[in-house]
Amino acid sequence: MKEQKKQKIRDLKKKGIYLIPNLFTSGNLFCGVFAIISILEGNHVVAATSILVGMVFDLLDGKLARLTNTTSAFGVEYDSLSDLITFGVAPGLLAYSWALQDYGRFGWAALFLYVVCAALRLARFNVQVSGPESKDFIGLPTPAAAGLVAAMVIFDGNVISFGETARPYIVLPLSYLLAFLMVSHFRYRSFKGLNLRDRKPFGVLVGVLLVILVLLTRPYVMGFVLYGLYILSGILEKPFVALYRRVKTQSPKGTLYTEDDEETDDIEDKEIILKH
Repeated sequence: MKEQKKQKIRDLKKKGIYLIPNLFTSGNLFCGVFAIISILEGNHVVAATSILVGMVFDLLDGKLARLTNTTSAFGVEYDSLSDLITFGVAPGLLAYSWALQDYGRFGWAALFLYVVCAALRLARFNVQVSGPESKDFIGLPTPAAAGLVAAMVIFDGNVISFGETARPYIVLPLSYLLAFLMVSHFRYRSFKGLNLRDRKPFGVLVGVLLVILVLLTRPYVMGFVLYGLYILSGILEKPFVALYRRVKTQSPKGTLYTEDDEETDDIEDKEIILKH
């Protein structure tokens, strides 16, 4: 085993590392460290903003690695370690310092559980990467969980203040919920299969423009709302799909389905399942 490890180290030294994606991963890590420093200095809004900037770096490093064909096992591990700092430790500390510091063991227990679940979520993701590729995430992605915490802090600082009394009652259960969702088996959309080059209905263009317009005019509100909706989507999508399938299998106006209708519904059901 020791010889194998030494051989891997020698191979890594010979091959080197890819510069471009790892530079963006380093930018993600810098944002996480800067967020932690800001938290220690009491600048919670600055820390929250740094976490959101880290999300941009995290998105770009993976995209660039795939576009330039520079993906590597080293890059995957480095990205996960950076994500643990930026989307695990930093948002956990942010929630603790911002709202839970005066709640003793309940506060630090929520912090510890959040960081542990983020680490477990990233470890599970690395195992899944080595297996068959999936278009969906199993469990809430750590950037989404961190994004909600950061967006909530920014929302509180710029739109409506929750107040020091109400904050713990919101943040404490939310921290436990996010920790549970990260290690759960709820499926969350990754949008990897989204192809913007294909033709889309005219209404899609109008909807996208409307979302962009609202984001530009009310970024603090829309950021908080979008993260909240994404987190709820993983919980509610499966029941809504099941309800949709049940409605589709019912005959309109009480008439009975023919065999051809049943075959059509079976095909539609399989398409819905394959999409999820």
